[in-house]
Amino acid sequence: MSLNGKVAIVTGASRGIGRQIAIQLAQAGAAVIVNYSSNQGKADETVQAIEQSGGRAAAIRADMSKVSEVEALFLETLERFGRVDILVNNAGILECTPIADVTEEMFDRHFAINVKGTYFACQQAMKHMAGGGTIINFSTSVSGAMLPTYSVYAATKGAVEQLTRQLAKEFGPKDIVINCIAPGQVSTELFLNGKSEELIDSYRRMNAFGRLGEPEDIANAIELLVSNKARWITGQTIRVNGGFN
Repeated sequence: MSLNGKVAIVTGASRGIGRQIAIQLAQAGAAVIVNYSSNQGKADETVQAIEQSGGRAAAIRADMSKVSEVEALFLETLERFGRVDILVNNAGILECTPIADVTEEMFDRHFAINVKGTYFACQQAMKHMAGGGTIINFSTSVSGAMLPTYSVYAATKGAVEQLTRQLAKEFGPKDIVINCIAPGQVSTELFLNGKSEELIDSYRRMNAFGRLGEPEDIANAIELLVSNKARWITGQTIRVNGGFN
C-alpha cells in the first residue's frame, strides 16, 4: 500500500485523528500537508514527528469555513509539492447541546466548518487533483443512532454523507474516488471534552469491544481507502466504529 510520490492534504491535522492520519500517510510514503486553523504549535509538532521519522510534511494554516482560505490551501500545496493526490477532510467541530439551547451562531458555525469547508475543499480537488486521486470525507456513526444533544452535529454529517454520494459520479470521469468515513466514539480531545466519566463509560459499552476507538483505528481504515487496493470503492459511507451500530 505504498503512497510513494503522492501528496496528501489532511485538514485539521494538528491533533487527534487528523494528526494520526497525517503521520500514517507519511509513513506510507506520502508528502503531507498538515492543515490547521489556529494551533500552529501543535501543527508544527505534527510536522516534526513526521520529519523525524524520515517523512516529508509542511504545515499550512487555513480556516476551512472560508472559501478564500480553502483555495489558498490548495495553491500553496501545489507551490510546495507540485500536485495533490489525496484529500482527507477531517477538520470539524462538535458541540453537544440540547435543541432548546442551540443558537443561530452555533448552528451556522457547525455548518460552515463541517459542511461548507468539506464541500469547497472537494471543489478545489476537482480543479487541482491529479487523476487517480482519492478524497475522504468525515461523517459520524452518531448519525445512525438517536442520541440527545447531537442534533446539529449529526445534521452536518448527514449532509456530508449525501454530498459524498452525489459527487461520486462527477469525480469518476477524472478517475478520482470519493468516500466517507463515519467513526464511532474515538478517544480524542474533541470527543471527551465536557463529558463525564459515567457518560464516557456508557459509550464504551455501546460497541462490540467495550472500549472507545483510538485515532489509529480510523487512520488504519483511511490508509486502506487511499491505497490502490480500494479503487473500486466510491460514493460510500464506511462505518468504522467497532460495531456501535
